[in-house]
Amino acid sequence: MELMMQQRQELKLLMTAQLRQSIELLQYSTDDLEQFIRQQELENPLIELQDSSITTQVERLPSFKKLKRTALQPTDISKPIEENFRDQLMQMVKLNFKDDSTKKLLTYMIHNLNDNGYLEMEGTGSNYSTECITKGIELLQQIGPIGIGARNLEECLSLQSQYRYPEYPMLEEIIQHYLPLLAEKKWSLIAKNLKCSVSQVGQLSELILTLNPRPCSLMQIGSTEYLRPDIIVEEHQNELIFYLNDYYLPSIKLNEYYLTVPNTNRDDQQYIHTHYKNYQWLMNSIEQRRNTIIKIMHVLMKRQLPFFSKGLSELIPLTLKEVADEIEMHESTVSRATSNKYIQTPIGTFELKSLFTSKVATNDGGNISQEKVKTLLKQFIQKEDKLKPFSDQKIAEYFNTEHAIQIARRTISKYRDELNIPSASMRKQWK
Repeated sequence: MELMMQQRQELKLLMTAQLRQSIELLQYSTDDLEQFIRQQELENPLIELQDSSITTQVERLPSFKKLKRTALQPTDISKPIEENFRDQLMQMVKLNFKDDSTKKLLTYMIHNLNDNGYLEMEGTGSNYSTECITKGIELLQQIGPIGIGARNLEECLSLQSQYRYPEYPMLEEIIQHYLPLLAEKKWSLIAKNLKCSVSQVGQLSELILTLNPRPCSLMQIGSTEYLRPDIIVEEHQNELIFYLNDYYLPSIKLNEYYLTVPNTNRDDQQYIHTHYKNYQWLMNSIEQRRNTIIKIMHVLMKRQLPFFSKGLSELIPLTLKEVADEIEMHESTVSRATSNKYIQTPIGTFELKSLFTSKVATNDGGNISQEKVKTLLKQFIQKEDKLKPFSDQKIAEYFNTEHAIQIARRTISKYRDELNIPSASMRKQWK
């Protein structure tokens, strides 16, 4: 075996830490970007932050048809912050029961409720008998929503049916023994076993749908945390304008003191030089992120103009690649720049990525967006005869003949699932 040395020249693209962070910066929301900037101030002595006094840069689009203001406000998208319902129950126990043993039992049970209000006793080492637990469940019904403390779904629904519909004794029997068959809408089989009519089973099924399988959802009380949109689109003097909602970002200034201080120490010079490069990189990356989003928005404002007046149902087929080609960027760059961003429009607040939609071919060689097809599908199913609902194949044939839309049965099934619409057998109603 012969050992030898060879010299070779080759080109490689190395992913530096700064390049990696620059890519990550693209997909930050404006709130995330603010936190990142403030973190950089702590790590880099050359960075100083000041409260921003930058005037919003408004981007305009030529005149458009008057928008109809059926708008939801920017508070449309929110995240509930739930408080602990167990604390509420504990307060009710203290107010309604004086006996120490009863309070101790109910305290134990409340601490073993899951988030839906069901009692989970397995593995807790309970010293209470089944009779005590059953008595405790009865007491919980007096201070909490009916069904709280149940050990399973059947018990939860039974407690509610006894309270709300005592005149229907057959209802409890269906809950205890036939819930799986009811979920599959096998009403004929249930009617045969119970020796009643199918219409009676249908009536009882509708009553069960009024019961709450998660009783503690009624006790969730809390404030609301609002999402701040990253981009705002407004109507102004018959023009459609947009601007980035980044007015609250702090202004980044260079602390020139460290650049002017005489320093002969080589390590100190290298330290200042590194942090100065980091400052330049941060400024360039933020500006690049801003320009990228603006370029993407100009394309979306031109291509998706009907959306801004009528909503998601009027989206035109548009892919990330088509936008990337138009602004001469890579598709992955557009994908990152539109991630984790929300856009506030005159008709509501949406995820920015929801403005991109795939296309479905039509018989005349044209295209229609998936969102439009989903809207048509939902409208068609809402109007169908509930006694004879259409199968996915029949719906696909209807789209082909009536709307000239080429769509497969499995695609109809996929769209149904995304819209949370059950199958034909599950939609069927009985007289």
